[in-house]
Amino acid sequence: MNSIHFIDTNPLDLTTIQAIIIEEKKLALSTSSQDKIDACRLFLDEKTKSISKPLYGINTGFGALYNVKISDNNLQKLQENLVKSHACGTGEEVPKEIVKLMLLFKIQSLSYGHSGVQLATVNRLIDFYNNDIIPVVFSQGSLGASGDLSPLAHLSLPLIGLGEVYYKNEKLSSEEVLKLFSWEAVKLQSKEGLALLNGTQFMTAFGIYCLLKAHKLSYLSDVIGTISLEAFDGRIEPFNELIHLVRPHNGQLKTAERIRELLENSEIISQEKQHVQDPYSFRCMPQVHGATKDTIRFVTKTFLTEVNSVTDNPNIFVAENEIISGGNFHGQPLALGLDFLAIALSELGNISERRTYQLVSGHRHLPPFLISNPGLNSGFMIPQYTAASIVSQNKQYATPASVDSIESSNGQEDHVSMGANAATKCKKVVDNLQTILAIELFTASQALYFAKAKTSPFLASLVSAFRNEVTFVEEDRVMHYDILKASEFIETLEIDSEELF
Repeated sequence: MNSIHFIDTNPLDLTTIQAIIIEEKKLALSTSSQDKIDACRLFLDEKTKSISKPLYGINTGFGALYNVKISDNNLQKLQENLVKSHACGTGEEVPKEIVKLMLLFKIQSLSYGHSGVQLATVNRLIDFYNNDIIPVVFSQGSLGASGDLSPLAHLSLPLIGLGEVYYKNEKLSSEEVLKLFSWEAVKLQSKEGLALLNGTQFMTAFGIYCLLKAHKLSYLSDVIGTISLEAFDGRIEPFNELIHLVRPHNGQLKTAERIRELLENSEIISQEKQHVQDPYSFRCMPQVHGATKDTIRFVTKTFLTEVNSVTDNPNIFVAENEIISGGNFHGQPLALGLDFLAIALSELGNISERRTYQLVSGHRHLPPFLISNPGLNSGFMIPQYTAASIVSQNKQYATPASVDSIESSNGQEDHVSMGANAATKCKKVVDNLQTILAIELFTASQALYFAKAKTSPFLASLVSAFRNEVTFVEEDRVMHYDILKASEFIETLEIDSEELF
């Protein structure tokens, strides 16, 4: 039986989010959250009855239509029209695991009682989450300001019986699923459509997905880079703590410490060297990998702040008797963070490919392209080409989206973050990095075979586990399958969260 995660005032962190995902926990609102949602909704209902002035998005139109007053008998129609009209997504479907994160984060944001939604609306989102009813959401259409309007409209359509969902790996109309569960479509009340569509949950879900993988790939960059160092008969001196204490960036210190730990009891690292220095891709792992670690830490802080925030508009403050229209939906912090993360992860791929290049170049004791009878066999020549191609693509994806802005809504929304484009690009960089590291692991494991001494017990154990999936290459074969298996090995490798977060 699945355990339950109660949505309450306790902030979500990466460890909690990962546990919710891996343990497939069900969601439920705490009593405190239910009370806050109910109190906010009651306050809004009373407020709209007692005053006649326009309240943006509650009894007015949206965007450039903010001055158009809507009659009381059309307020429900106004909210449903908003959801329908904003469902203009195009492009690829968003992966189901990211849509599920969108649901989680939308529920979290609405639970604080500053959005004016009905308790029934939040509970229906929880029903979707708990029953793996995943709305079909599209990757293109958000400007990342006014929130992720188009993707969140698609996320919300099933509430009113429109759009499509995945249920038990089958794409169904939302109407079919509602009938299947004997649920009535939610009748949206004033402000609800806006609360559902304003928000940054598309960007946030992509960002958290990328960060969970980034922490793992950052750790594995250290591990795989150290296997390459051993295969290349590298030197230990660049990882001496004294060097890093006089330039004490946290990530640099952590990387050097980890590499020293990974090399404990290695015969290779202890043997006498014929060379005085190693290339930068080996020698400067603490500085390069470490800078990426520091970036990941900064971006994680930004995204966890967002996960635990209210990001719709206007915001309702019951205790203060205020309804305030502002701009918490603007995705600028996320856009900058996603661009920064993409750049930092792209660099992990960049330096990884350089190590792969060094390993196949016939330097030190290694045969050219790590294969017997080179010439007849091309060996590991082309995996390095593939890595180089992907690295180049990542450099293109690392071009920031956040420096762009296009005016929309007749000039009312005159600066936007483009954080949604930053989000989808960042995911491509993360996916590409996994493949680049898989190629390095494949190459380094082959190169380590030619070492005349033993590596550390930890690295030997990891390479042995890898060899169960990808065997030593004796002569040319179709390496496409090996690269896929290497990537799958990385994907499924379980790492203690204490090493990651």
